[in-house]
Amino acid sequence: MKRVGQVYREQINSKIVEGIEQNEGVFVMSFSGLNGAKLSGLRQELQKAGASMFVSKNSIAANALKELKHDTLADRVASQTAFVWTNADSAAVSKVLMEFSKDLDNVDIQGGVLDGRTLAQADVKRLSDLPPREVLLSTLLGTIQAPLTRLAGALNAKSRDLLSILKQYSEKKGGN
Repeated sequence: MKRVGQVYREQINSKIVEGIEQNEGVFVMSFSGLNGAKLSGLRQELQKAGASMFVSKNSIAANALKELKHDTLADRVASQTAFVWTNADSAAVSKVLMEFSKDLDNVDIQGGVLDGRTLAQADVKRLSDLPPREVLLSTLLGTIQAPLTRLAGALNAKSRDLLSILKQYSEKKGGN
C-alpha cells in the first residue's frame, strides 16, 4: 500500500508530464522569496497572454522532466519551480516572463520546451525578442503579395499605355 505522500508526488508528476505533453510551449521558472501579490500579478499577466502557471517541488519537477527526456532542463531546476504552459503565442508569453524577471533578482527563467524541443535560457530570451505572431504573419503575407501586386501593376500599365495609344491614334484620324 502506498503512502499518502507518494500518491501526492505521483499525481503532481503526472500533472507536470501531462501539461508538458499537451501544450506547445512550456517555460520553467525558478523563484524564491516572492510574495503572493507578485505571483498573483504574474498569473494575471500570463492569463492575458493565454498561459497558466503551475508551481511544483523541485524534485518532482526534475523527475518529470527527466521522464520526458529533457535532462538538460531538469539539471537547471533550482529554488522554487514554476511551469508556465501555453498553446497560445509562445513569444508573447516569453515576453511576459522576461519582463517580470528583469526587475527581480530572485526570479530566473531556466528554459523551456517548445514543440517538443528543449530551450535554453538564451533561446527563451531570443524568443521574447521576436515580434508578435500577428506581425510576423502580416510581414509574411506582404512578402508573398509584393510580386503579385507588381505584376498586376505592370499589366495595368500596359493596358493603359495601349488605350492611350489607341486614343491618340483615334484623335489623329479625326475621332473623339
